[in-house]
Amino acid sequence: MKHDAGPGGKAKSPAGPRRRISGCGLAAPSYVARVKPFPRLLLAVCFAFGLAAAARAADTYKVGDTFAAFSAKDQHEKPYTYEGGARLVIVSFEMGAGKAANAFFEKQPADFLAQQRAVFISNIYGMPGVGRFFALPKMKGYPHRIILADAEGFLARYPAKEDQLTVLSLDDKGVITGIRHVNPKKEMASIFAAAK
Repeated sequence: MKHDAGPGGKAKSPAGPRRRISGCGLAAPSYVARVKPFPRLLLAVCFAFGLAAAARAADTYKVGDTFAAFSAKDQHEKPYTYEGGARLVIVSFEMGAGKAANAFFEKQPADFLAQQRAVFISNIYGMPGVGRFFALPKMKGYPHRIILADAEGFLARYPAKEDQLTVLSLDDKGVITGIRHVNPKKEMASIFAAAK
């Protein structure tokens, strides 16, 4: 293969000028020096997502954690702020479980949850407009208070199990002493029997 001669009669490489590779006697084409490493920004983004996922997993409530205060609204759109005092926090993640729990509470005295020092939270986040049109009026007809989880991430810390309620037991200082998953169609009474 023929190379054009440069100044002084030396042949030029078709790849352009070459740079010396440290530690050996070889010369590499200059374009090697222009190859950029994996973008640092992309690495940083991936790392941040990994940390966020780890943080979410670490933040899931477990026995020994202190139950945090929160604010929401009830089924009558009245503001509610929890600042302590409950011994039971009962959470419904799905419509079926919520209906079964409400059917049980509906048969109890209107102040049953208050007497039991229990808070009932029902998830409605992501419920479509048609569903809300029928579900919310129904909820307003119940005598007991239902705290509505209607914000993204509101229930992120609560461990969930399909078709079941999550029940957190708290001591007088708000420390979680137990976490159970309960079948709302068969085990509602056991929630309160165990808490006595």
